[in-house]
Amino acid sequence: MVVGARSQRGLGHGQGRRRQETLLYYSFLPLRVFPVSRLFVTLGLLFLSLSASAQDQPRVLVSIKPLQLIAAAVQDGLGSPDVLLPPGASPHHHALRPSDVRRLREAELFYWIGPDLESFLPKLLASRDKPAVAVQGLADISLRHFGDSHTEHQHGHDENGLHADNDHRPGSLDAHLWLLPANARVIAAQMAADLSRLDPANAPRYQANLQAFAERLSTLDKQLQARLEPLKGKPYFVFHEAYDYFEAAYGLKHAGVFSVLTEIQPGARHVAAMRERLQQAGPSCVFSEPPLRPRLAQTLSAGLPVTLAELDAMGGELQVDSRGYEQLLENLAKGLETCLGPL
Repeated sequence: MVVGARSQRGLGHGQGRRRQETLLYYSFLPLRVFPVSRLFVTLGLLFLSLSASAQDQPRVLVSIKPLQLIAAAVQDGLGSPDVLLPPGASPHHHALRPSDVRRLREAELFYWIGPDLESFLPKLLASRDKPAVAVQGLADISLRHFGDSHTEHQHGHDENGLHADNDHRPGSLDAHLWLLPANARVIAAQMAADLSRLDPANAPRYQANLQAFAERLSTLDKQLQARLEPLKGKPYFVFHEAYDYFEAAYGLKHAGVFSVLTEIQPGARHVAAMRERLQQAGPSCVFSEPPLRPRLAQTLSAGLPVTLAELDAMGGELQVDSRGYEQLLENLAKGLETCLGPL
């Protein structure tokens, strides 16, 4: 106020007011700047602290989305697993970008199904100097082979469980093992043990997450058993033989596979034989796997009491969170219920 009074003595009324306002503005500026500066410093330190904390968490990389969903349940609240293959990419034949190779090299933990699925990975992993776990080789994993009955076969392979055959020929390993809930628990247990070893300070949290995941799976498993019971014996066909583990868990069985690989277009005689199978089955469902529906599906079903639907074994559109794997199983059950229920 004293400064304002001095400014008015040498100037006219309007000019003095402007000078007074300018002096008052600068007189209060320090009072406003210091608290804001302290706030920015505090926020900056907090950000650096959180960044350092995030960097302290082991970096987990997985090959495919289903493994990412399982890892997300184990890491809930502590980190976010990354995935190597983009949505829709074939795990059998995929060319990695240089940035993907770098991620594969830098991740502390890497999980993949094994060479029976990701046949492009063994050469890349040969030069990796950090853990790379092929889950098909875990001691308690239940494995099936194409052509098996719905009796589960316990793992009895070598320590790494590695094989070279990734075709769907009878007797070859069915690598879609994540669709058996019991296998998901085994995989989650391995992940929790590895993370606890690398991050002992958070070991209790990893183990608590594992227990919660196992309990939720047990509850869901009982619910799916009851829900899918009425569907047993109802006819359905698939374009990709990817669901045997899920079928074995819940007493279901597809009536036939129209094409082992959706990109293979059968000849006219084969198409006629497949249409005859559909005619004999009567009202039925034909399931393809997203993102693409084979053009053959329309040809086969034209004029027949057949419903075309999808079953997503990869969970391509699912959000990655602690309940993502459960949602994958839920979506498979819902897809079967929606199509087969009215038959």
